[in-house]
Amino acid sequence: MKILAIGDIVGEIGLKKLRELLPKIKDENKIDFIIANGENSAEGMGITEYIFKELLALGVNVITMGNHTWGKKEIFNFISHNQLVRPANYPEGVLGNGYGIYECCGKKIAVINLIGRVDINVLSENPFITVERIIKEIKEYANIIVVDFHAEATAEKLAMAYFLDGKATVLFGTHTHVQTADEKILPKGMGYITDIRNDRTEKFCHRYEYRGIYKTIPNNTS
Repeated sequence: MKILAIGDIVGEIGLKKLRELLPKIKDENKIDFIIANGENSAEGMGITEYIFKELLALGVNVITMGNHTWGKKEIFNFISHNQLVRPANYPEGVLGNGYGIYECCGKKIAVINLIGRVDINVLSENPFITVERIIKEIKEYANIIVVDFHAEATAEKLAMAYFLDGKATVLFGTHTHVQTADEKILPKGMGYITDIRNDRTEKFCHRYEYRGIYKTIPNNTS
């Protein structure tokens, strides 16, 4: 089985590239299952129902989120869809699913979304405690466990990696929008990469045009 993970899709420019490349990548590499982080897909802030449906139509099986989950109010219309997974360690009672289990090629794939707590201004519970509880609940009937850890700090992602080594199948990081290219297999067999980057071009800094960025930064004295 081949699983494709796509990092933060940023705005229309990211969606355009995805429309262009995903069908070809899926066909040429015989991809069976696709996970994509969509929390930046609507103008860099959240996701709309239209974009959600478009990603599914392009062949994405599961869409994960992050600190911009609530960036578009209309998400409340589809937050409980089983192919949308928001951070599992949001406080108890928050709408939506923190993980999902999907059947593909005779296997059951669990996809868990977590959000970090270091340098991310989002109210959340301890991701280590949360993910340990989830894995205990699902390990008997999930053949593959994939974790999207949407976090800022490399140290927090690495700590989570060694915490989950031997418990999950793969952990990939999102959020920083920078490909770390440090992919590895950890001692107990879990695959890991700190950040898988995102679908955008080099002239696009998050959701802002680069001209505005380089004019602003040198004058920022705060």
